[in-house]
Amino acid sequence: MFTSTLANTVASTLSRLPMPAMWTTGSAQQRTLMMGVALAVLSNLLFGVLYAYSIFLAPLSGTQVFIWRMLAMWAALIGYLVISGGLSTHIAKLRSLGSVKQWAWLLLPTPIFLSQFWLFMWAPVNGQGVQTAMGYFLFPLMMVVFGCVLFGEKLSRLQWLAVAFAALGVGSEIIRTQSVSWATLWVCGTYPMYYILRRLQGIGAVTGLLIDLTIFVPFALGYLVFFEPSSLGLVSGSWFFIAMLAGLGVLSVLAMKTNVDASQMLPVNVYGMMSYLEPALLFILAITVLGNPFESAMIYSYGLIWLGIGFLIIHGIRQLRRARKPQQQPTVSQAV
Repeated sequence: MFTSTLANTVASTLSRLPMPAMWTTGSAQQRTLMMGVALAVLSNLLFGVLYAYSIFLAPLSGTQVFIWRMLAMWAALIGYLVISGGLSTHIAKLRSLGSVKQWAWLLLPTPIFLSQFWLFMWAPVNGQGVQTAMGYFLFPLMMVVFGCVLFGEKLSRLQWLAVAFAALGVGSEIIRTQSVSWATLWVCGTYPMYYILRRLQGIGAVTGLLIDLTIFVPFALGYLVFFEPSSLGLVSGSWFFIAMLAGLGVLSVLAMKTNVDASQMLPVNVYGMMSYLEPALLFILAITVLGNPFESAMIYSYGLIWLGIGFLIIHGIRQLRRARKPQQQPTVSQAV
């Protein structure tokens, strides 16, 4: 029912706009799929821009940019929810929580969220951009492992191959360097727990984001006032920094919003495959624009990981084709 309503809404919106023929032909579901793909691409491009955003805010450090991004993102999110009329809905959800235990359970994933956003802004300007991007490559594979361990989901042969090659790649990198980047481990080891906890809690992406940011705002302001007054003076005294930080907040909310909308419009397998655009873009930006080091010997270990990702993508394509077969092939009653 929800998917049908969403498809009709998108189709109605598209019909009012001057669009190319490829966007106005086909069924409502096909047009929704195309719009979902467009939003997924846009969100990944926006995340790529955000990854390199820190270099435009020098001399602010990665941590300072993270603090300002959280404040700008919170302001942009509140503004969006007020304009769209959705703020009251999210507040009503939070008011339904009556006990301290419920609130403690709700806030449990917040530190993971904040640490991931800090790393996302800190890593590119501190030589950890490639390692962090690799963590995002491993993230879907770790989600498969967590799903198997925590929810008893069975893995297909392709998924087992994906996990095996990823493990070989990580093992090869550990042998080569006698260590493994903490940034890679932090992303792929803790970020899945954030999504799993939010899933168990039944909290939507926007509501969870509102909670995480609102909790952090007082700490962010306190950090700027007591520990980084120079940063506060630099930003408040420059229209350039004010405009750049406002853009940082707007782009952050827009990236999250388009990503959530794409996840609702696209089948899970298609959305999962589209999510690989972000780490690929982050990886390229880290090496080219940000100048993070990449050794030729890393190709072997990273190649094994990418091979595992390839198996996971093939698995997703096969599942998508199987899901479409009953719709494309007529049943016996239909044929008669």
